[in-house]
Amino acid sequence: MAKEKKMVEQITSMEEDFAQWYTDVVIKADLIDYTSVKGCMVIKPAGYAIWERIQQELDRRFKETGVENVYLPMFIPESLLQKEKDHVEGFAPEVAWVTYGGLNPLQERLCVRPTSETLFCDFYKNEVESYRDLPKVYNQWCSVVRWEKETRPFLRSREFLWQEGHTVHATAEEAEERTIQMLNVYADFCEQVLAIPVIKGQKSEKEKFAGAEATYTIEALMHDGKALQSGTSHNFGDGFAKAFGIQYTSKDNKLEYVHQTSWGMTTRLIGAIIMVHGDDSGLVLPPRIAPTQVMIVPVMQKKEGVLEKAAELKEKLSEYRVKIDDSDKNPGWKFAEQEMRGIPLRVEIGPRDIEANKALVVRRDTGEKIEVSLDEIDTKVGELLETIQKDMYDKALKHREENTHVAHNWDEFTDIINNKQGFIKAMWCGETECEEAIKEETTATTRCMPFVQENIGDVCVHCGKPAHKMMYFGKAY
Repeated sequence: MAKEKKMVEQITSMEEDFAQWYTDVVIKADLIDYTSVKGCMVIKPAGYAIWERIQQELDRRFKETGVENVYLPMFIPESLLQKEKDHVEGFAPEVAWVTYGGLNPLQERLCVRPTSETLFCDFYKNEVESYRDLPKVYNQWCSVVRWEKETRPFLRSREFLWQEGHTVHATAEEAEERTIQMLNVYADFCEQVLAIPVIKGQKSEKEKFAGAEATYTIEALMHDGKALQSGTSHNFGDGFAKAFGIQYTSKDNKLEYVHQTSWGMTTRLIGAIIMVHGDDSGLVLPPRIAPTQVMIVPVMQKKEGVLEKAAELKEKLSEYRVKIDDSDKNPGWKFAEQEMRGIPLRVEIGPRDIEANKALVVRRDTGEKIEVSLDEIDTKVGELLETIQKDMYDKALKHREENTHVAHNWDEFTDIINNKQGFIKAMWCGETECEEAIKEETTATTRCMPFVQENIGDVCVHCGKPAHKMMYFGKAY
């Protein structure tokens, strides 16, 4: 037990220092390691396994909506990037450039992709000729580089993994439909798989994606009361199409510009899982995303028949993602290690359990210990995994509801910012100058104008001008 205590002591309490707690968890749970490249990380097997589960779940959902996967180059010629003025201005501060090929200077600088809109446009202009070629609904899984000044594992790194969908459509209506459809895919995935409740809505003009007509977002609330943008979907209209000359011949034999969308989710979702569900013992993984759902820990494993029974139990539970910890560490250390890694269920079995035809099943989320007959353990494990998934979502939803506040005027807004944490719902005039003033005075930013609106007043919470939109505000990562 001394070793178990030592392991937990290596994690700073989240109430004492949330930022340090987060760093401790990603390191001690063996999710990442730092590298000699500042701002870049090694995603270790335990961390990458979570990303693989995210990929699998999202990729299946994408393909159910007709999405096909492709892959485009990671380098973008500077002349190509310059074609869409707003887009290049939005990304200029974060772009990394390649200026040499081997020992020779390049005739034209190459951008290491921060995103791939311009590459897809260059590709689509040759791919699309007729209305019969539409729509094109593509996605790519790749890494991107953005030269961030301040970095934090998973949440903000200079290179990160993501998926980026890029679609072209014949009409504005089809593009808007796809934009909203993919946002709903993201929201359902977060809530049903990651057990993270989200708010769906539209970004302000200031916060929308560079070059987009409209950006839609899902926003989640972390344990410390800060918001995290967890997925975005952008409607580009025909702006990129006009910049790149992407036209098609319509049924009426007229040349028309296509309408485009883009949408993406990144490895920052792993950070969201940690910050929504984690505790002072480490990770707490929702069963549907956990790479290992059940860890069998044989107790007194050198005793005759214990390891054999553990293997038999693993076979009985084969419909779940299950492993056996048969290492030579002592049981107390194993228990602490599996808690650190967030495995939803631990099954303990030793000589006395075998004799009594039972096992001890321990929930990671609550610590509850349940004696289960070996005859019905497969059924009971399935029931417990579903219960844990639901309970984790309900707990996160309760936390968000308890930390969502309403401000009718500026005094209430500043009081909430100074004395509470979480989201603030308030009316907003829609003007960028007012939005910037709110951020400067409080560090709170606009998160989204939710699709489900509430009328909590007639005037802007800050400037007092007429307001017709309710906005979620909050401090954010």
